Amino acid sequence: MAKNGLYTGIDIGTNTIKVLVAEYVSGEMNIIGNGNAKAEGLSKGIIVDIEKTAMSIRKAVNAAQEKAGIVIDTVNVAIPANQLQIEPCQGMVQISGGSKEIMDNDVVEVVQNALMRGLVPEREIIAVEPTEFVVDGFSEISDPRGMLGVRLEMKGVLYTGPKTLIHNIITSIERAGFSVGNIVVSPLALSKRVLSEQEREFGTVMIDLGAGQTTVAAVKDDQIRYVNWRPEGGDYVTKDISDILNTSVKSAEDIKLNYAEASTERASREEFFLVDMVGKPDPEQVSEYYLSQIVEARVAQIFEKIRQDLETNRVDSFPGGVVLLGGAAAMPGIVDVASRVFEQNVKLYVPAEVGLRNPAYSQVISVVSYISGRSDIEVLVTRTVMGDVPAPSPVYEVPVASAIVQPVVSQSAATEYYEEAVAPVTPLPQSHKSIEAEPEEKEGFVNRVRGILTNMFD
Repeated sequence: MAKNGLYTGIDIGTNTIKVLVAEYVSGEMNIIGNGNAKAEGLSKGIIVDIEKTAMSIRKAVNAAQEKAGIVIDTVNVAIPANQLQIEPCQGMVQISGGSKEIMDNDVVEVVQNALMRGLVPEREIIAVEPTEFVVDGFSEISDPRGMLGVRLEMKGVLYTGPKTLIHNIITSIERAGFSVGNIVVSPLALSKRVLSEQEREFGTVMIDLGAGQTTVAAVKDDQIRYVNWRPEGGDYVTKDISDILNTSVKSAEDIKLNYAEASTERASREEFFLVDMVGKPDPEQVSEYYLSQIVEARVAQIFEKIRQDLETNRVDSFPGGVVLLGGAAAMPGIVDVASRVFEQNVKLYVPAEVGLRNPAYSQVISVVSYISGRSDIEVLVTRTVMGDVPAPSPVYEVPVASAIVQPVVSQSAATEYYEEAVAPVTPLPQSHKSIEAEPEEKEGFVNRVRGILTNMFD
């Protein structure tokens, strides 16, 4: 269940940057503000100009602030699947402390142990998803804190990405004047929001059709099993329309949004629209069917390449079928084309939130939903990965003798004893230590304790 509070998410897309502010009350999402801005400084989903991207981010966040009536200083952002690598990780630690009760510090230590692996210099850890904890051989534990044990293990999934990609996203947000609260793995967040529990368990393929790229993720047993991306998206359809109809890119984009039908089986041969063509003095008539042929050819090609990749990796036939999302998936007839290519059940995901009922908002909604829905143990693991964990509390072991002398010894003697035995001592510099002095210091301490006990029983 989502935690109450305000959450802000950002989706940095090739053509549009979207920002969403949501308030959760009793686990229900209430959209209180959203902002859009034309994306500058991106190409095929990759940031190529940090300053231009930062300006676009600032415009989108400012628009969301005005609608929400709040000041935004921190945003949560999703990292796309570009060159994302997924691999298992595992760590094990011995439980410290006399009580053997598992605390936050033990969880932090076992996560850090799982991350002690060789990473190539150009890659960076994005996230760790714990799949289970094991306490003294007892497995399938979701949160081990408060349990007793002598050995704690964690098994999980490690997500890594290119350092350059991650750095550019974080830097662009910071240049815009905001800080990054959490970094979310895009396919992971989408799977939790878009797919049902049954679809995640039995297996489903998600295809996120953006403007500059298409992301594919296969989910099974509630884990991401396969991710891939192709530098082809809705912009390729626009370019095809522009090239074939000899019209400007802007005009082609308007034609795509207003007249495009992805499936020729649904297009009309009798309906026409006017197109301003280069070199022609007057607009020319073009049939919806002819336009559909242009669109279907490109969309089918994108799907065919995805199908081949899925077959090669043996994730092409899941009971959950295929789910389409993303801005380019909003074209009419695109589900029909996908169904013919993949030869299985295909459906379109459309968010249910009022004002955001468009597949283009799937990403930004999933970021907010994922961050708000994390459990306490998942938050602790994320903080450990990000290096934002509290310093471990010092553990003082009081000698057994203190339990005997405290009830009967005088207050002054007990205070003196406790200060000698328990209070932290600042060590001397190494050059000032004397090996010969150690036995005398130990002997003096023992004599003082012996004196207290002697007086107590006299």
